[in-house]
Amino acid sequence: MKAPISWLRELVNLPEGIGTKEMADAFTALGLTVEHIEATGAEVTGPLVIGRVLSLTEEPQKNGKTIRYCRVDVGAHNAPADDQYPASRGIVCGASNFAAGDLVVVALPGAVLPGDFRISARKTYGHISDGMICAEDEIGLGEDHNGIIVVPESSGLHPGDDALAALWTQDEVLDIEVTPDLSHGLSLRGLGRELAVVTGVPFSDPYDQPLPAPVSDGYPVELDSDRCRLFVALTIEGFNPAAPTPRFMADRLRACGVRSISLPVDVTNYVMLESGQPLHAYDAAKLQGTIRVRLATEGEEITTLDGLRRTLTAEDLLITDDSGPIGIAGVMGGETTEVSPETTTIVLEAANFAPASVSHTFRRHGLPSEASKRFERAVDPGLCYAAARRAADLLVEHGGGQVRGDITVAGQAPAANRIDLRAGLVSSVLGAEVELEETLRVLEAGGCLVTALGDSLTVQAPTWRPDLRDPYDIVEEVGRKIGYHRIGSRLPASPAGRGLTRAQRARRAALRAAAASGFTEVLSLPFISDADLDRLGLAEDDPRRTVVRLANPLAETSPYLRTTLLPGLFAAVVKNTSRSLPDLALFERGLVYRDGGTPAAPRPGVTQRPSDEELAALQASLPEQPELLAGVVTGAWHSTGWDGPAVAADWRHVVALAESVAQATGHVLERRNADAAPWHPGRCAELLLKGQVIGHAGELHPEVVKAFGLPARACAVELNLGALLAAEAEVPRIGLLSGFPLAKEDVALIVDEATSAEAVRQALMEGAGELLESVTLFDVYHGDQVPEGKKSLAFALRFRADRTLTDAEAGAARDAAVAVAAKRCDATQRA
Repeated sequence: MKAPISWLRELVNLPEGIGTKEMADAFTALGLTVEHIEATGAEVTGPLVIGRVLSLTEEPQKNGKTIRYCRVDVGAHNAPADDQYPASRGIVCGASNFAAGDLVVVALPGAVLPGDFRISARKTYGHISDGMICAEDEIGLGEDHNGIIVVPESSGLHPGDDALAALWTQDEVLDIEVTPDLSHGLSLRGLGRELAVVTGVPFSDPYDQPLPAPVSDGYPVELDSDRCRLFVALTIEGFNPAAPTPRFMADRLRACGVRSISLPVDVTNYVMLESGQPLHAYDAAKLQGTIRVRLATEGEEITTLDGLRRTLTAEDLLITDDSGPIGIAGVMGGETTEVSPETTTIVLEAANFAPASVSHTFRRHGLPSEASKRFERAVDPGLCYAAARRAADLLVEHGGGQVRGDITVAGQAPAANRIDLRAGLVSSVLGAEVELEETLRVLEAGGCLVTALGDSLTVQAPTWRPDLRDPYDIVEEVGRKIGYHRIGSRLPASPAGRGLTRAQRARRAALRAAAASGFTEVLSLPFISDADLDRLGLAEDDPRRTVVRLANPLAETSPYLRTTLLPGLFAAVVKNTSRSLPDLALFERGLVYRDGGTPAAPRPGVTQRPSDEELAALQASLPEQPELLAGVVTGAWHSTGWDGPAVAADWRHVVALAESVAQATGHVLERRNADAAPWHPGRCAELLLKGQVIGHAGELHPEVVKAFGLPARACAVELNLGALLAAEAEVPRIGLLSGFPLAKEDVALIVDEATSAEAVRQALMEGAGELLESVTLFDVYHGDQVPEGKKSLAFALRFRADRTLTDAEAGAARDAAVAVAAKRCDATQRA
């Protein structure tokens, strides 16, 4: 919302010393953030003056164009008289909408027009053109290029007068960001009232007129839909269609970013900006029969003011007459009844439409407008008559005619909201002492009717504040007006005996372990697409394809909530590698969402707390939301340096990430070979917690790497962090430090290529018995001494007891371990 300072000062008699900056600070403190302050005025430098056309000669050219050579009197800027011409300047002009004797705007040599267009004397069409006669768009005054500016004689201007001072009004404009709940802020009236409250001055509402009772004396109107609650129609007769828009109105419209078109259109826009009530003007001669407000029939059509033919749906609210649709309610009028340069009788419409109806319609048809922006946020229903009357008076004042005495008021405004609360609630919620007198002053200055009885307050909200619905809205309103700076920054006292839960401590430990493993945490948007799932190579029955579709996605290209963290991580990798950062170790923790066939969610009302049954139904409608942790590595883990060559990031680093996270939460993971998308077959491990698969790690499938544009041989891990946090953690045990020596035994076992090292290790542990302290894989060998299709796994076994073990005892334990490995894994000991 753009608010000219001069307009605000006209509505509010501000105290001395309050300048533009202080006003901007006051609005920002109220929650109406001032984005920036603009200055209006000309984008022209140099001499721009008023001139009078003394004579003109039309000269047809060979190219079919006709130019006019004009002699223009520019006062003190004239060239001396000679034998042929009086004191004046010769200017070539191509426009034809002026005549000798007219006052025009002339840019003299040395002027610089918008777009860095410099004016100089130059020879053209056989004449020296000593300046330029200007159109609106050429000097930044408007967008009209149909002809040059003809200044009316009534302006009192004379040749040589400064056109900059005559044509532009210097002003400052606040560009204010209005939040959806403060819909009254989309009007100068609403902004003026807000400013008056915080500065402590009275506010005289120019629209303080009561809404008349329903009456149908004026132009006939019928309401056939409850989406239109009120419709006011006034008729102006004897209007002069040639009457120009007064300069103050055109200037203010331009400062607000609205183009001046014609007096009827400009007046409706002016009143909309001032009051917040959108209006529409009909040519009474083009209306056919009763105006009706009804829902469209499916497939019905209308040609709107922009000249486009639009097909309507049964959800669109229309303004119609006997000829059919003449407007889309609250969005845009129809072409068939628009006012024109021949209109002498005008029917003014001021109506109130349901916000949701207007919002859905203008989005469906792609027709946002200043009117629809206000209607979708709610327009003051008590304003219709006052705004229509103000517009009618302006039309008569500047365009002649008279307002007919018979009016139409169809429907009625809804009852104002009534809120009961304790006076002490304001101070207790805000955490700042607010006296009852101050609360009453703020609310009453804001238009509320307040009744105080002891500690009880009854507040009747004004019709322009539909956002005031419950006691806490009143608390927020008082806090906003007295200033949030009054609220202290004291933290609430923490109750004794409370702290982080076990799950919270474990989660923090897991994230610290991930960072300590050399990974950097990233955050990605929780949205995916079908293309993401396809690029992961997921089977059709993969649980990660049970997606939850968003009703209103940010982008149709990613309409689902994510079921895996990997696409987001891959996108982060691609962005970094595109910026020449190939060596990456990234991780992310977050929820994923999988549709388990949950029932549809209910839609409770917003006027009261949902019932226990509604809350239970909402909870039951939520999808499954496991908490996952995922990581990805690419490039080099260590770069080449003076101390050695580069170390490539590979599967060991993502497996180490998973094991570090598990260890930090009090768990030990098992690993075994697996074949799961999006990992490379044979280079993927599934991660198990107490026999249950909770994730996978390894090198990504080459097709997945190619599809996402990742560096070659990228590796990733994804595990269910929620399962780790929920499982009972193992209590760490610290064994006694033994004073007896270790007995060391190494074995090399030949097994099938498909047999996992972990399976062999588990068999050795089982067979070695109580004397075994540790068993570690230290070599994997393929070569001449190992048959094809086999591999050799070498393990270091360490034995210890509460005495010094003999070689025979250690050898027996080793042989027992090998025997179990041979039986379970078909292992043979390598000589």
